[in-house]
Amino acid sequence: MTEEAPDYVPVAPQDALWDGEMEPFEVNGTEILLIRVEGDYLAYRGTCPHQRQSLAEGDLDGTVLTCAFHLWEFDVRTGRGINPRGSCLVRHDTRIADGQVYVSRRPSDERPAPTP
Repeated sequence: MTEEAPDYVPVAPQDALWDGEMEPFEVNGTEILLIRVEGDYLAYRGTCPHQRQSLAEGDLDGTVLTCAFHLWEFDVRTGRGINPRGSCLVRHDTRIADGQVYVSRRPSDERPAPTP
C-alpha cells in the first residue's frame, strides 16, 4: 500500500465499523470522520463547514449526517448539503488494503460542487 499510495495512512481495521456507524480519527493533524454506509467507507473533514463544530457528535440516519450544533444536514454519499443546499463537506479518499481502511492525508480534488 505505501509504495502505491504514500499519501494514504491506515486509520482502522476494515471491520472496525458496522454499516451506519461513524468514528473520528486524526489524520495528519486533522480530525477526519470515517463513515461506513451501504458497505462503503467514506471520509470527510470532521468539522462542519458552518462553524467548524465536530461532526462526530452529530447523528447519522441512513445516508444523512446531521450536525449536532446547528442541525445542518449532509448526504454522506456525496458530501453535498441537504440543508442548506449550498454547503459541502471536504472529502478525503479512502482505500481498503490488507484488511485496513486507508485515508488520504489530503482532501480530494474531486470535492463536489455545492448544489445550487
